[in-house]
Amino acid sequence: MGGSCAQRRRAGPRQVLFPLLLPLFYPTLCEPIRYSIPEELAKGSVVGNLAKDLGLSVLDVSARKLRVSAEKLHFSVDAESGDLLVKDRIDREQICKERRRCELQLEAVVENPLNIFLIIVVIEDVNDHAPQFQKDEINLEISESVSPGMGTILESAEDPDISMNSLSKYQLSPNEYFSLVEKDNPDGGKYPELVLQKTLDRETQSAHHLVLTALDGGDPPRSGTAQIRILVIDANDNPPVFSQDVYRVSLREDVPPGTSILRVKATDQDEGINSEITYSFLGVADKAQHVFSLDYTTGNILTQQPLDFEEVERYTMNIEAKDRGSLSTRCKVIIEVLDENDNSPEIIITSLSDQIMEDSPSGVVVALFKTRDRDSGENGEVRCSLSRGVPFKIHSSSNNYYKLVTDEALDREQTPEYNVTIAATDRGKPPLSSSKTITLHITDVNDNAPVFGQSAYLVHVPENNQPGASIAQVSASDPDFGPNGRVSYSLIASDLESRTLSSYVSVSAQSGVVFAQRAFDHEQLRAFELTLQARDQGSPALSANVSLRVLVGDRNDNAPRVLYPALGPDGSALFDTVPRAAQPGYLVTKVVAVDADSGHNAWLSYHVVQASEPGLFSLGLRTGEVRMVRALGDKDSVRQRLLVAVRDGGQPPHSATATLHLVFADSLQEVLPDFSDHPTPSDSQAEMQFYLVVALALISVLFLLAVILVIALRLRQSFSPAAGGCFESVLCSKSGPVGSPNYSEGTLPCAYNFCVPGDQMNPEFNFFTSVDHCPATQDNLNKDSMLLASILTPSIEGDKILKQQAPPNTDWRFSQAQRPGTSGSQNGDDTGTWPNNQFDTEMLQAMILASASEAADGSSTLGGAAGTMGLSARYGPQFTLQHVPDYRQNVYIPGSNATLTNAAGKRDGKASAGGNGNKKKSGKKEKK
Repeated sequence: MGGSCAQRRRAGPRQVLFPLLLPLFYPTLCEPIRYSIPEELAKGSVVGNLAKDLGLSVLDVSARKLRVSAEKLHFSVDAESGDLLVKDRIDREQICKERRRCELQLEAVVENPLNIFLIIVVIEDVNDHAPQFQKDEINLEISESVSPGMGTILESAEDPDISMNSLSKYQLSPNEYFSLVEKDNPDGGKYPELVLQKTLDRETQSAHHLVLTALDGGDPPRSGTAQIRILVIDANDNPPVFSQDVYRVSLREDVPPGTSILRVKATDQDEGINSEITYSFLGVADKAQHVFSLDYTTGNILTQQPLDFEEVERYTMNIEAKDRGSLSTRCKVIIEVLDENDNSPEIIITSLSDQIMEDSPSGVVVALFKTRDRDSGENGEVRCSLSRGVPFKIHSSSNNYYKLVTDEALDREQTPEYNVTIAATDRGKPPLSSSKTITLHITDVNDNAPVFGQSAYLVHVPENNQPGASIAQVSASDPDFGPNGRVSYSLIASDLESRTLSSYVSVSAQSGVVFAQRAFDHEQLRAFELTLQARDQGSPALSANVSLRVLVGDRNDNAPRVLYPALGPDGSALFDTVPRAAQPGYLVTKVVAVDADSGHNAWLSYHVVQASEPGLFSLGLRTGEVRMVRALGDKDSVRQRLLVAVRDGGQPPHSATATLHLVFADSLQEVLPDFSDHPTPSDSQAEMQFYLVVALALISVLFLLAVILVIALRLRQSFSPAAGGCFESVLCSKSGPVGSPNYSEGTLPCAYNFCVPGDQMNPEFNFFTSVDHCPATQDNLNKDSMLLASILTPSIEGDKILKQQAPPNTDWRFSQAQRPGTSGSQNGDDTGTWPNNQFDTEMLQAMILASASEAADGSSTLGGAAGTMGLSARYGPQFTLQHVPDYRQNVYIPGSNATLTNAAGKRDGKASAGGNGNKKKSGKKEKK
């Protein structure tokens, strides 16, 4: 026995052999713990203190669940003291049968950590059986001719006890004719032989009655008796003789019933009836008599039942040959049963942990099992294997004990449970195998963070939405189980102000639905971005974030707003002058409007609602440009009125109207009388034409005089940068050669703004502004007939505000270099352009107030840069179209996050060299 396992013996009738003193966590089993007890102990008898022999304390017995297991459990463990107790009746002869060494094997199992120890309990024999003969009466026939010294073999007694308690000796009742001799069997047993001491005389005594007693070696000894009845017959002096004293044969255990295995043969030298021999079993156990049969005439031995090596390895039988004269002899037949691989291995699970944490490291024991094969030799050697594809492996312990341990990392989300099949195969030929499947459940650990269905969310919400309505829903999945996979949602960040975030949106913690807390306004808030978080309820909790971008879509909730034409600062109506010689295609003026909406809702179209002469002007559908369709006829009125409607592209569309007042005149003087005199009814078209011709002639004469005067001054004075300027007269002139302006190029002539007071009887002018390219001087007319109240500085050049608008393309994307402008300030064809966005109302009102104040102070100078289209007279010297906000950068298609821009459009190809400075606007209240 190993050095770590000590041998000890208990005092009294219960002895403990070789107790095992092992550390509790020793990885493999040492030599088994051995106990020795006598059979037939009373229930509850103490075999030994198992807990002490295992090195356990009394508290560990219940804490570590000390228990024993066996196929048939004859023992139990006292949970309080750790003693190994007898649980059931132990009969050595029933358990071990004919085996001389009787041992019971059981396993002691402890948990935390899980381990198992082998226990062997040796069952010692007690003298609880008396010797017994198979027959209570033995009948013998002995011839009187038999000589003294002749022996007759008697039937042996059987005693299932072993060692000293087994059959010890035979005794014969006292008599003068016979004595008893004990002889040894080849297998170590004893049998009695009756020896004739004195010649028999049938005539004197024909029968003899003796008592044969069998005694065992117990203390006190037990005995059994049989009656011997001897009949004396006539002489038969030759007994049968077997061909050999011992017959040996080896027999496969799989031979079928009815197979002849051996034939014994005996001969008798006598003749006649005394030589007839019969065969019979002598002293054979009942088991052997059921398995084998003997032909009493031929001595042939046959099998009657299937053999089982695992049950009986060897059969020993005595066969008697007896002649008719009652002379007999015996022989011994030994049948060796050869093992065949007829038993499959067995797998016995002794301990199983079916709940395994998925973060368990490699090497964790999840099950203990053992294998058993009732065959012997190679037929009983077993190898174990596992099914493929499982993260477990087998470690061999000892005495056919195995541990099932983890071999790889576990993942419950991939495989929540494993059906592990353990296969056991012996080494027989052919090999036999068996298998057992166990189910191992993997317990969840919070090792997976929530995962959103999308990397980012984009939501389109139309403006003016219902407060409290859901606008989006985010969803995250977590493959973990239970609270580890239960996800809640929260809002953690936004590009909105944190203190006002809750007034814009909220999110449901359970469903991930995002609610709008207010109605959105596309014109105030076009897009915002939220950061949402999904968090599970594990410990510790895991989370994931996702961005949600909300695009507020535009609705047609704003009507177009007309920027030009508009009323003057004093509420008067403005008008534009048109040269009488304007040719078809000449750009007269332009309606400028903006719409605060975006996309199609801000795509403006211009329509003529009413016109004095329907065929005289054309209006660009998308540009708002008013152009000449034909030249002015003699019968056409010099004053024209156009009522223009501006509609957006929304459904339903919104609209606004503007009234254009147009006056045909070649100079300012032609317009002055019309404003100086009282308005008289125009009864005749000819009278109107007469006044226009006179005014035109007057202006031409004054212009020629001014040119001559300028040339004279140049000749007298040295060269000065002021050359080419204007005289201090009512008219301003260019230094270039005098000629008729070319209106065929589509440019506007020099523009003048007049603002006529409401009382037409007062000939004084409130405003007089020239926008030609010339220095501003004090007008002489101002001294004679007019009081110049204010002169306003023009705004930017017209070619800077007339930008080509491109129609909407398919992808609504523009390059970074493009610069958007207002829709009303763009030239282009009638195929369609993108409209403006919302005009900055507050800035516009501030500019108008500044212009009006400056005009009242008279601080403005006459003239200025060209291209204002009269806007400077209304909005002040600092106002240009560059101050108008760029609204096309806010135009986008609903459903897309692309913001539209537009490159600087082409300038009007027909613009004059001096720009569009020849366009003017004058204010005059419309006659009613």
